Amino acid sequence: MLANVKSLTVWGIDGYNVDVEVDISFGIPSISIVGLPDQAVKESKDRIRPAIKNSGFDFPSNRKMVINLAPADTKKEGSYFDLPIAVGILIATENLPADAAEEFFFVGELALDGSLRPVKGILPMAIRLAETGKSKLILPAENAMEASLINGIKAYPVQNLRECFEFLTGKKEILPASCNIEQLFESKNKHSLDFKDVKGQAYAKRALEVAVAGGHNILMIGSPGAGKTMLASRIPSILPSLILPEALEITRIHSVAGILKEGLVTERPYRNPHHTISNIALIGGGGVPKPGEVSLAHNGVLFLDELPEFHRDVLEVLRQPLEDGKVSISRAKGRLTFPSRFLLVGSMNPCPCGWYGDNARQCRCTLGQMLKYRKKISGPLLDRIDIHVDVTSLPPNLLMKEQDEEPSETIRQRVEAARKIQQERFEGTGIFFNGHMNSALLKKHCALDDECRMLVRGALDALYLSARAYDKIRKVARTIADMENSQAIKPQHLAEAIQYRSLDRNL
Repeated sequence: MLANVKSLTVWGIDGYNVDVEVDISFGIPSISIVGLPDQAVKESKDRIRPAIKNSGFDFPSNRKMVINLAPADTKKEGSYFDLPIAVGILIATENLPADAAEEFFFVGELALDGSLRPVKGILPMAIRLAETGKSKLILPAENAMEASLINGIKAYPVQNLRECFEFLTGKKEILPASCNIEQLFESKNKHSLDFKDVKGQAYAKRALEVAVAGGHNILMIGSPGAGKTMLASRIPSILPSLILPEALEITRIHSVAGILKEGLVTERPYRNPHHTISNIALIGGGGVPKPGEVSLAHNGVLFLDELPEFHRDVLEVLRQPLEDGKVSISRAKGRLTFPSRFLLVGSMNPCPCGWYGDNARQCRCTLGQMLKYRKKISGPLLDRIDIHVDVTSLPPNLLMKEQDEEPSETIRQRVEAARKIQQERFEGTGIFFNGHMNSALLKKHCALDDECRMLVRGALDALYLSARAYDKIRKVARTIADMENSQAIKPQHLAEAIQYRSLDRNL
């Protein structure tokens, strides 16, 4: 007998439909799965057989079974199809009526005892289901809340194959899962780390505030122990609150990557990969491409500590996502695009020994060693970093001084006020921050008067800045003007923006 069960899977961060066809006939006893299955799909037959038996059903061991996953020319991977294949076998063996599963889509991994284990990528599958006008999805109980985030989706949580059978035959009632999105957002922006714990460093804090307010990439340069990592780890506490479309987009990526801990991501991501990371792990890819760290940091922060210690080829792959806000990966099986609009925060020492320019200790590096160290970061990559800021070590008297520092909440309010101005300015353009302005918007919103042009001309001549660096200075100046609620860019705004190009100065 032939059975047809509807299922879903993911390609990149998008879901797509899969028809699971099960045919049981007379012949040499065997089970074959066709339709470009990967190893995990091929092994499903060894999970499904005991799962069906341990759920109280007979398995047709003496028959020939062919399982087709359509479309047959698309690679299938993962354990998503265990449940739909098992349901198809129950229909083909007449344990279930042929029309029992017509209205439903099935996704889930089976354990040997028949219980269902959660799978990754449920949110893009639910989005795909809603786009096709369907609504009913049977899936593992642990995944139900994630699927219910999408309006119109009825996610029926089941614990095991027997419970699924009883639900389809009407012997047991299961209500669709529901979630209160407002309640999920109640705990957002409750960060354990706060800028009030950072003593001094007013210059670095100001630079970080400007970077976050305008979406500008930033690089901190300072000696060991100056507080670069401490400052970077507190950036999430001044980031604006997530809105639902942003949260869903982040959740979609994290779901596919298999790192989703709760049903919905309610805080902006903060990713801090080690410097031994490979370029594929950073940018994404693989046989079946998966999102990398730049995509996992989408709408959040990517912190690269000790930037020169990363392999040069790893750093160079950052060029496209920094410029375009997305990653395009081409493989023989197709082309995928992952979103990767993040705030890049880097840190580095000023020299190999780390003590160049420090008042407490003397640098032992030669000029050649310093130049070689800094050249590990290419000029084109530095051009894409808007702000370079020096982080100096605190003197003992300031370090020991007990005083109240400005809390993150106060800084975040100023950041949100500046971003609100930018959102109104760029409404309808698809641009949200000054740091993302294209040439046309830059010309329109960053016009300079004669005094400002003279100031910038002097900086260009003195620092030998590139055209991209010139544009970065104007973007940062526009953000500083917004933070002061100024309609026009003034000389003091440009002067501060020029100060944030410390690596453009000669040693």
